[in-house]
Amino acid sequence: MKNIIFHKFLPITVFIFTFFGCTTLEEDILDESLTGTGQAEIVSGSIAPVYGFLRHNVWLHTSNFGLQEVASDEGILPYRGGRDWFDGGKFIAIHQHLMTPSNSLVADTWTNITICLSRAVIAAERLTLEAEKGDQRAQDALYEMIAMKAYLNMLALDNWGIIFKKKMSIERSEILRGQEAIDHIESELLSVVDVIKSDKGAGRLNQYAVKALLARLYLNAAVYRNPYGTPDFRKEDMDKVIQYTSDIISGPYSLSAEYFDLFSDDNHFNPELIFALDQRGVLQTDHQRWAYWSISGDLIPRPEFPNTRGTDAVAATTDFIQTWVQAYGNVDPADADARFFKENTVIPEELKDLTGVTPTNDSNHYYCISAQEFEIDRGILRGILWGPRKDDGGNILTCEDGKVRIYPVINRRTSGANLAYVDHTFRVDFTDEGSLHNTGYRFSKYEFSRTAPNCCSNSSVDLVLIRLGEIYLMRAEAKLRNGDNAGALADINTLRTSRTARPAQTPAALASIDLDILYRETGFELYWEAFRRNYQIRFGKYEANWTGKTDSDVNKRLFPIPQRAIDGASNEKDFLVQNPGY
Repeated sequence: MKNIIFHKFLPITVFIFTFFGCTTLEEDILDESLTGTGQAEIVSGSIAPVYGFLRHNVWLHTSNFGLQEVASDEGILPYRGGRDWFDGGKFIAIHQHLMTPSNSLVADTWTNITICLSRAVIAAERLTLEAEKGDQRAQDALYEMIAMKAYLNMLALDNWGIIFKKKMSIERSEILRGQEAIDHIESELLSVVDVIKSDKGAGRLNQYAVKALLARLYLNAAVYRNPYGTPDFRKEDMDKVIQYTSDIISGPYSLSAEYFDLFSDDNHFNPELIFALDQRGVLQTDHQRWAYWSISGDLIPRPEFPNTRGTDAVAATTDFIQTWVQAYGNVDPADADARFFKENTVIPEELKDLTGVTPTNDSNHYYCISAQEFEIDRGILRGILWGPRKDDGGNILTCEDGKVRIYPVINRRTSGANLAYVDHTFRVDFTDEGSLHNTGYRFSKYEFSRTAPNCCSNSSVDLVLIRLGEIYLMRAEAKLRNGDNAGALADINTLRTSRTARPAQTPAALASIDLDILYRETGFELYWEAFRRNYQIRFGKYEANWTGKTDSDVNKRLFPIPQRAIDGASNEKDFLVQNPGY
């Protein structure tokens, strides 16, 4: 067995290593494998740390995932009850577009993306040496790492308007912006798109994932070329989006009839997934923050494990919820669109009326269900929640037959005469009343994994990064921007009417399409998947007002380059130049 050596990174040292090629940093030996069987050879030992860091750090809820969600009009994270989730005000500042170069959410995301990029550079360098010896497995893995470098640089370009061109770890990175950045990412992806394997499965970058990244690049090229101006969407770019998305649509993937199966325990083999972060098997030690981050801290989603809970963090803004209301008029979105809500906690009719029922007199107001059958609702959670309760000893209350009692969930931050149920209200904002722990509708898109014994870890649900639903949206947008309204409408209706597992909630086909309707549809399909900020910028919505945010400075389309990164490069004059407006 060979030991593969990787560098240990700290915020400043990772900057120095990533950009200046320092090779004298302290080293750690990592024993990581994508298969979970240990580091058997150099190929798995090279690429596993890259995928692992992407999963556990880059896409952590308090890293790039949270940055994208909270910066948009989709998610808001107030100072809960004046005691939780303030974290130096970083989430509030991001939501209000008042962030500074010292914002730690921006800085942590920068650090995680650059560390992961460094690992990909090292992996590609080592795999190149093995491939030159004739090792085909190393050659195949090298193609993945080239694509991974392009993917990570796209994240950096989207966030800060810059990328890092670097082939060897000893080299000094070249900072590229605008068209030069687009050209470099394009060249990396085009160099592997015809040779990377197409049958690697969703847990690894494959040919279809590379085609999806190319489509994303061309779709966003107008923004990347001129991040502060009005995007110039070129026909040749849109033609390439249509080319690559059509290749994927005609490939081996299919749309999932049950929308929420895409985000459930068994999603690894869902035929809609193109690229997802694998969390099966020994990888279950990884996180399920996308599942628990938004839901109530008083809800016990897995009665088999009494310590499971949420954290009362991000809620859906009233603005985002209103897009659903406006789309469906007098019809509740839960009844009109399978993507908005799925009822799993089925409350008996005789218990639904809570008139006169309070936490102090509801000892008999429950129903019984086996722990294995209980499942919290999915989608957008509204109103009073139902779930298990514990006794004073921390044990789940059960019925005589051993089944779990399901009650209205008590808000443990209330007491005495004010004791109340958890009631998720439409209102959520930065006022004292609007920032209480119960305020705001919640995102329950990802299943709280059945292998999770606590709030935070041991999830078996793969984290979805690219799927066929997005591909249809990209092709529809490219067609619409090219003037093909009929083609765009057909793609959107194919997507809407594909969610047939609950026929009464299958969205009806649309009669017409324009950019505003298409933008609305992207929110319905892709919410809580870290896309909203990107789509808002491309559709010209990012400078609008929304809950708690009035800033309209176009400079805020890009985040500030962290001050600690600029300080780390202070010996290299003008190597890193701060983005305008900061």
